[in-house]
Order: sequence, then C-alpha cells, then structure tokens
Amino acid sequence: MTDRSTTRRARTRRTLVFAVFLVVLALLYTGYKAFGQAVDDTQRDWWVVGSFLPRSDDKNMPPVLDILAEFGQAPREGGTTIGRLTLDGALFTLREAAVGFAAGTIIGLAIAVVLLQSRRAERGVLPYVIASQTVPLIAIAPIVVVWGRTGLEFLPWEWKDWMSVSLIATYLTFFPVAVNGLRGLQSPSPEASELMQSYAAGRRQVLRRLQLPASLPYLFPALRIAATASVVGAIVGEISAGVRGGLGRLILDFAGKYITGPERLYVAIIGACITGLVAVGVVAAAERLLLARRGIVAQ
Repeated sequence: MTDRSTTRRARTRRTLVFAVFLVVLALLYTGYKAFGQAVDDTQRDWWVVGSFLPRSDDKNMPPVLDILAEFGQAPREGGTTIGRLTLDGALFTLREAAVGFAAGTIIGLAIAVVLLQSRRAERGVLPYVIASQTVPLIAIAPIVVVWGRTGLEFLPWEWKDWMSVSLIATYLTFFPVAVNGLRGLQSPSPEASELMQSYAAGRRQVLRRLQLPASLPYLFPALRIAATASVVGAIVGEISAGVRGGLGRLILDFAGKYITGPERLYVAIIGACITGLVAVGVVAAAERLLLARRGIVAQ
C-alpha cells in the first residue's frame, strides 16, 4: 500500500506541477499582450514592440479565451469543429510517428549492437552517424517524398506518401537511440563481463542477459527524445509531402488563412504540442513499468 500511495502522490504532484505551468504560461502570454497593447496605445513609435519583441495585437497574439473557444468552432456552418479536425489530425500524425519511432528504434539498436562488437567499427562509423544529423531535415524531406513517389516502383506493395513521412520520422529517431544505446551497452563493469565469461557465455547470451538490461537506464531517456523527434519529423514530412489528414497539413492550411482566423493556427500548434506529450508519455509509462519490474527507479 505504501508503494501505491507513494506512486499516486507522485502522479498527483506531477499533474499539479504541469497544471501550474500551463496557468503561468497563459498568464505570461496574457501579461505580455496587455503590456504590448498598453505601450502601443501610449507610444506608437517605440521600436521595441514589433521589432525586437513580437507584436501583441489580436492578429498576432489572439486572447487565450478566444483560442480556447476556437476548439468548438467549425470552419463551415454545420461542419466538423476545429477541435475535432485537430484531434483527427493528431491521431493521423501519431500513427506516422509511431511507425517512424518503431523503425528508428530498431535501426538505432541494430547500429549500437554492431558498433559494440568492434572499437574499430565504432571509430569508423560513429562519426558518420553523427554527421547524418547535420543535414537540415527541410532539405531531406522533399527528396524522400519524391523518391517514394517515383523511385520505389519495384516494391511488391504500393508506396504511399504517409510511408515517406514515417521514413522522415525514422531519420530523426534512430540517432539518439544509436548513441545512447551504444553507451548503455558499454556500461556493464569489467567484473560483470568477466563473470559472464567465467560461465562460458557466448556473445548473444552476454548481450541478452547483461548488456541489454544494463542499457535500459540509458536507452529510455533516448527513447523519450526519439518520441518527440518522431512527431516533429512526421509534421515536417507532412508539410513537405502535402499529405492530407495530419497536423502538418492542418498547420499549413491554417497558416494560409491566418489573417481571417489566427486562433486556428494556435489550436493546431497546441494539438502538435499535445501529440508530442502523448508520445513521450507512452514511452515514460513503458519505462516505469519495465524498470519497476527490474527494481530500477526511473529517472
């Protein structure tokens, strides 16, 4: 009972901290908006607001209550509400991100295991793994989409645009898993490795019984980063591919109609933030469950 009550209190505390953070964020937003409008009303030629600091008029910074009210509004009378469109888009994007996250995790772990076998391979390949992340995603995304549409006709199945989006998410996901996974696989002490050797354990047994369990505290922080990166990659990929149904296309459409309805873009951005939080939350829940079974306290 003590452990359950402690866990419950910890969850309640985290929920309260997050709620307070949202309230403080809304107050800061509203406070700056009021400050900017007051300055604009009294001293229109002050260069700070509008150049160094963002403009605070209703077109650039809609009131918080107007943004929240927009969730229940429909673009057309009798049509689907903005909130429902955002939810549907978030689920669509989350599916693409989940596929990219799974593929990136598998590829990242595979790279980590391969580099673990040889210091020479680690020194030769790891710099290229790191260098792969220096290429701007906005430059890669259109290439991946074009290849998917024209260069993969040899596959036994039809390559769809959402698969290209998932591939872009994979590109962002594999890196933290590979780097932290390698660090975790190398974390067992020499004494533990010598003990496994004294039992005549093979490489696969050492990997499965010693190195993989030891890597979990290193791996899960990377998976949380990868979960966020997969959502970012999916949204950027949707914008580049023009895939309809996801948050990326929704953001693009609402940005094009910003003058007539700036609140909608803010709703889409909130939806993207919540989608990222959900992805991280799923990984964090899996982390607590798996590490608790092994008697390890999640960070």
